[in-house]
Amino acid sequence: MAKIRGLILGGTTEARALAQALSKKAGFDILLSLAGRTEKPSNQSVPVRIGGFGGADGLASFLRDGGFDLLVDATHPFAARISANADGAARLCGIAALALRRPEWVQQPGDQWIATRNIQQAIGALGPGARRVFLATGRQEAHYAEAAAHHFYLVRSVDPVNPPLNIPNVEYILDRGPFEIDREIGLLASHRIDAVIAKNSGGAATYAKIEAARYLGIEVFMIARAPAPAMRAVETIEEALRAIDHLFPPAMERGV
Repeated sequence: MAKIRGLILGGTTEARALAQALSKKAGFDILLSLAGRTEKPSNQSVPVRIGGFGGADGLASFLRDGGFDLLVDATHPFAARISANADGAARLCGIAALALRRPEWVQQPGDQWIATRNIQQAIGALGPGARRVFLATGRQEAHYAEAAAHHFYLVRSVDPVNPPLNIPNVEYILDRGPFEIDREIGLLASHRIDAVIAKNSGGAATYAKIEAARYLGIEVFMIARAPAPAMRAVETIEEALRAIDHLFPPAMERGV
């Protein structure tokens, strides 16, 4: 019997872990798709495709032409466009599909969160007084900080911000999680940070900055996620594997 072909839309640690787990299961042929926004992606355990599809219609065509049986949206929680395209493509071609979405962070006692809808609102909410801001939202939207250039910004991203921000007081850090709380406390304290701008990405890899802000009593301007598509969703790798086993019973049960 032919193997089950699965396409995982990735770019997250969860996508990498799920791809690795499925690659070890009998009867699965997995392709991992990356958008290509990161210049030096991590090594993967399965074949990788890099680039876009041309919207929901293009993704649906790719799934049909490739004979795929399963689509998993394991993209970043803030990759709203590709998630919407994945949901649309799954409906167009009638493929089995699910989303792997890590749970959001939940405000804890001691957290000083200011809820915001997007990075523009977060930057505007910093106020007129000059502040020292840790901008931990990646490079894609860092340019919005130019609207409030009177603040100091510490910008952390995996790849360089290009072109550099037109801001007089800015410092860049190139780094990739997971991050440790002691290092994050040291980073915020040494730069005298008094405000953090972060996306509510969830997960453990970058949560240390939130813990560090709590420890130091620093305000966090937390950017909320957009409403997710209605695709069936799971929160963990284990749940995803169980859901996939339910959709495609193990090889022994299929008589392979």
